[in-house]
Amino acid sequence: MASVTQQMEHSEFTNPNLEVLFSADQIAARVAELGTEISAQYVDKDLVLVGVLKGSSVFHADLMRVIDLPITIDFMAVSSYKDGTKSTGDVEILKDLSNPIRDKHVIVVEDIVDTGLTLTRLLEILGSRGAASIRLASLLDKPEPRIKKELKIDYTGFVIPNKFVVGYGLDAAGRYRNLPFIGVVKDPSKA
Repeated sequence: MASVTQQMEHSEFTNPNLEVLFSADQIAARVAELGTEISAQYVDKDLVLVGVLKGSSVFHADLMRVIDLPITIDFMAVSSYKDGTKSTGDVEILKDLSNPIRDKHVIVVEDIVDTGLTLTRLLEILGSRGAASIRLASLLDKPEPRIKKELKIDYTGFVIPNKFVVGYGLDAAGRYRNLPFIGVVKDPSKA
């Protein structure tokens, strides 16, 4: 009998408008690889994983469980979409960190990097708080629309084409975050 995850992937979550780009198994394998890499690089360091809400929540949870080190976690929520559709790069902090990051090693965990505007500004804000180091982990890298070309993603799950994707924390109008896979929305007008 197929698992619920396999059934959902096979049926494309009963939505013919979605095409599976990365399966749950592919995602789990890649997240495990990232966890191994991070574990090797942060031995004996005070590491904090900062999840950028809401999209990174699933990736953040899975990543922290495969890092074989004592770590702490925190979250931020930011917005740069003043009209809801286009990033301005002007970052408004909706939820700030709960604890200081001074002298700690920080990995900012994001679901997807596209234009890079919001993350560039967020990294500048965090950089002013005295962290020992700040690096970026993103499940998805969509380089085609990148405006901030100098933005470095230190830990990348997958590089994707300039397509609208949902699942595994990514949403369309707040929906589809619960999908165990990442799917391409075939017709964004029907998302």
